[in-house]
Amino acid sequence: MTNNSSNPRMLRRAPLLFLLCLCSPFAGAAQQSAADRPGAQATQATVVNETAKVTIDAKAEQIIAQAVAAVGGNAYLAVRSTVGRGVVTPFAKGVSQLPLSFTDYLVFPDKERTEYRGSGNYSIDAYVGKTGWLFDAATRALKDQPPARIADFQLSLRTSLDNLLRNWWRRDGATLSYVGRREAGLARRNETVRLTYPDGFIIDYEIGAKDHLPAKALYKRKNEDGAEVQEEDRYARYLTISGITLPFIVDHYRAGDQTSRIIFDAIEFNQPVPDTLFAKPASLKAVK
Repeated sequence: MTNNSSNPRMLRRAPLLFLLCLCSPFAGAAQQSAADRPGAQATQATVVNETAKVTIDAKAEQIIAQAVAAVGGNAYLAVRSTVGRGVVTPFAKGVSQLPLSFTDYLVFPDKERTEYRGSGNYSIDAYVGKTGWLFDAATRALKDQPPARIADFQLSLRTSLDNLLRNWWRRDGATLSYVGRREAGLARRNETVRLTYPDGFIIDYEIGAKDHLPAKALYKRKNEDGAEVQEEDRYARYLTISGITLPFIVDHYRAGDQTSRIIFDAIEFNQPVPDTLFAKPASLKAVK
């Protein structure tokens, strides 16, 4: 449920890449320049993981461990596939547009197929790593995903909560650090941890100081004019299913304006998801 906006991936930032094309002209990631709380990082112990070749902040690592426990601990970590169903609604200038129902098939770490229905149309977005294909019934189009959408899918993997909580960032040599506490409403605070990648891309994750549940993911991207624009995913309405606690509402914001809302009606875990779902059909007639 990208550029951003909405992928219904479990604990991932919301972007269904379909909305990326509807809602955004952006085409690349840029270095974030959010200000830290003064002295926040300097007071934290830092260790170096020699195997992964990444720097790990002990305070940040503790916050992540608490977040993993809050979303289900071993039950969450044991999830290998999800099937999610719900509704995604794009926004334009603060006004909601026509909603689309979706079914999202996800196999970790990088296989995803999302089917959309609404306004008399049926479409599919499918991705496997750095490849993918799309189908649109209205235009009778079946083709490979263009490079820009592949790049957006890769970015969505990078900014996902699964990336943070499952430690996928380690294999890419990202640096983990503690930023500090941020205001999150009346008598509420969020602990903020940061991933900094070797190419300079930065993601801040805000996690509830009391409930330890992920609240936000923030990063910056460059628009078509080369200007950096703040992107933000907000996670809400956490529900527990089979011992796993997930956000059933994901709102995406760009430069402070809402661009989409994803509402899950149901999520199933570790259901059989055949590889054939992700393979590009040989013809339009073969699309299922």
